[in-house]
Amino acid sequence: QVQLVESGGGLVQPGGSLRLSCAASGGIFSINTMGWYRQAPGKQRQLVATITSGGSTNYEDSVKGRFTISRDNAKNTVYLQMNSLKPEDTAVYYCKLIVVGLSYWGQGTQVTVSS
Repeated sequence: QVQLVESGGGLVQPGGSLRLSCAASGGIFSINTMGWYRQAPGKQRQLVATITSGGSTNYEDSVKGRFTISRDNAKNTVYLQMNSLKPEDTAVYYCKLIVVGLSYWGQGTQVTVSS
């Protein structure tokens, strides 16, 4: 059974940084895509960034240059380094794993950017 465990969320002031982690376990194939999505109150869940097992990345326009997605394939873990955070980055951040055409989600971690 696939499980995704996220960590690293919290409260940070505007301009600050946070690093999110998501560890995957159970039935993971070596070829997959992992990513981060976020959902703000009253809004739909949206893509933040994705990374393939080969290292190809994709970012939502508003986070380009501020966020960096990376992964450790040996640990089946994906990271999201978030710098220059803005109040509009406030949301629940979800980890997603796509493998063999199936999608799995983590439980979400709250990120709040506020002074």
